[in-house]
Amino acid sequence: MRKPLIAGNWKMNKTVVQATELVEGLLEGVDQPQDREVLVCPPFTALHAVGQLVEGSPIMLGAQNLYPQDSGAYTGEVSSPMLLEVGCSYVILGHSERRGYFGEEDEFINQKIKAALGAGLKAILCVGESREQREAGQADRVVSGQVRSCLADLTPEDMAQVVIAYEPIWAIGTGLTAEPEDAQEMHASIRSLLSELFDEQVAGATRILYGGSVKPWNVDDLMAQPDIDGGLVGGASLEAESFLRIIHFISS
Repeated sequence: MRKPLIAGNWKMNKTVVQATELVEGLLEGVDQPQDREVLVCPPFTALHAVGQLVEGSPIMLGAQNLYPQDSGAYTGEVSSPMLLEVGCSYVILGHSERRGYFGEEDEFINQKIKAALGAGLKAILCVGESREQREAGQADRVVSGQVRSCLADLTPEDMAQVVIAYEPIWAIGTGLTAEPEDAQEMHASIRSLLSELFDEQVAGATRILYGGSVKPWNVDDLMAQPDIDGGLVGGASLEAESFLRIIHFISS
């Protein structure tokens, strides 16, 4: 049984003061059910403060990115050991905004995943197609290509520490959301690919999240799909009330 994961990606939002206020609000409302996990991914500047607040609580801490070296002359970058030191257990890698704005490609993301897993972090790998690619009938090809390349050379044992997040680029921050049935179709396709790349056990155990305008009013329908194992939530994770409603989605 795959335990659902609800992860909040705060992106470049929240000062340290704002981040701690948000987490305090979440802690008041999270009496975490045993059948799901909760993760917050603040900006780097707030990781230490948030990490101290959530220590020993039902909320886990994650980062939004890392560089695939432990140290060195990489101005502006952050490494796996640095993230571990402030209490991170997860890191988001391959987000479409990293791919689009900063030119990150699958091979580089693969290096990041290996670095994260090698250090003891769990990786959330983001994959997804653009509107143009979907309209051209290329969504499956694009997403499967990303999955293959980003997971290259990983072992079945490695995959126990990997979560995949399907985020159609056209639905991120736009208010548009894939219909639950369409999202389920892509999630099932990714799971089938995992069976091909690894085995049935890996495919059945790997959590595949949906990301792309997950909101309080659509989360129940999305989470009712058999291959959707949680959500990577953007804007709706920036307010305690809306994120708590998503965390406490009603399972069918």
